[in-house]
Amino acid sequence: MSQLGLPLAWPPGPADDEFLVTASNSHAFHLLERWATWPVMTALLIGPRKSGRSVLARVFASRSGGTFVDDADRRAEKDLFHAWNAAQADRRPQLFIAESAPPDWRIAIPDLRSRLAASPVARIGPPDDALMRSLLERQFLRRHLDARPDLIEWLIARLDRNFVAVERAVDVLDQDVLEHRKRLSIPRARATLAAAGIIALPSSQDDQ
Repeated sequence: MSQLGLPLAWPPGPADDEFLVTASNSHAFHLLERWATWPVMTALLIGPRKSGRSVLARVFASRSGGTFVDDADRRAEKDLFHAWNAAQADRRPQLFIAESAPPDWRIAIPDLRSRLAASPVARIGPPDDALMRSLLERQFLRRHLDARPDLIEWLIARLDRNFVAVERAVDVLDQDVLEHRKRLSIPRARATLAAAGIIALPSSQDDQ
């Protein structure tokens, strides 16, 4: 699936292009889009740091008239319990956002545990190739860096599959360009990212 800008079936908004939809997060996107079919009015939005989960939640809230609770796994259980019940009473869609889903939360209140177990889960997975490419292109563009397609493909093949790794790699390359006034290239990226511990140096000369 090629990347698409939010909101697909939702009306466009000024910040919608901040979240890109690919195969790695399309399940979460479509579950939030179909909130009227949820068995209860609260869903869990689960995703790693920097995955755009809060951006997606804000767009969801603006389109559905719903609410969301960020870092729900760090909130007081009684507050989550009351928020869950209020969403059902008001018939107002609600998201609990966290990095992982129960039972990782180790919930002590049995009634909250059962309510969360009944809530649908929208899960954002690790970025796939399409999303990695889009994230790298956008990060380089925001920094006004001339990153050629071959460099981006080289990075996709070597960076860890997580959102933090993408941001950190671009930060390091940006700093290198600012300090040394050198054009971005694969050899320079290899040396710079290896020195920062972001990638390992190749074991042979086949790494081009």
